[in-house]
Amino acid sequence: MGAAIGLRNDFDATSLRRLARSTKSANQGRRLLALAEIYDGGSRSDAARIGGVTLQIVRDWVVRFNARGPEGLMDGKAPGKPPLLDDVQRQALAGIVESGPIPAIHGVVRWRLIDLTRWLYDEFGISLTETTVGRELKKLGYVKLTARPRHHAQNEFAMEEFKKGGSQPSWQRSKPSFRAARP
Repeated sequence: MGAAIGLRNDFDATSLRRLARSTKSANQGRRLLALAEIYDGGSRSDAARIGGVTLQIVRDWVVRFNARGPEGLMDGKAPGKPPLLDDVQRQALAGIVESGPIPAIHGVVRWRLIDLTRWLYDEFGISLTETTVGRELKKLGYVKLTARPRHHAQNEFAMEEFKKGGSQPSWQRSKPSFRAARP
């Protein structure tokens, strides 16, 4: 087993405990307190017990602390998955949506997500799902527009007559009820 990695000389246990009290991050505070135990002469096992972690993680904390100081013990944001389209490809997608399809060239009269997915594959060799293309379009500020649905048995002539007000209801007085008033 190798020798333990030493801690920086510009901090001590008291300053780490002071930083742990003032930090807003509970995880950073826990890590600082564990390293303060090492500064006080405690073992790495005691620091692992205080931090609630294994010895390997305490070693990782020491390496991060030595490299970047107390800021190295902050929780980092995961980098996440790299984007599937770069800026040039996004601009090309926006351009093709803006210009609209040419039926003779593209074989469609309006863009659907599946058509744009196929276009991206043909143009850039990128295989995306329709959902991903839809998300990319939403990020670019486009919304999906659909025609208002119409019932298959809808009578257009009856609708026009109704809109014109040609069939006004005739108001009639209701018949008196047959209930007899009880004395």
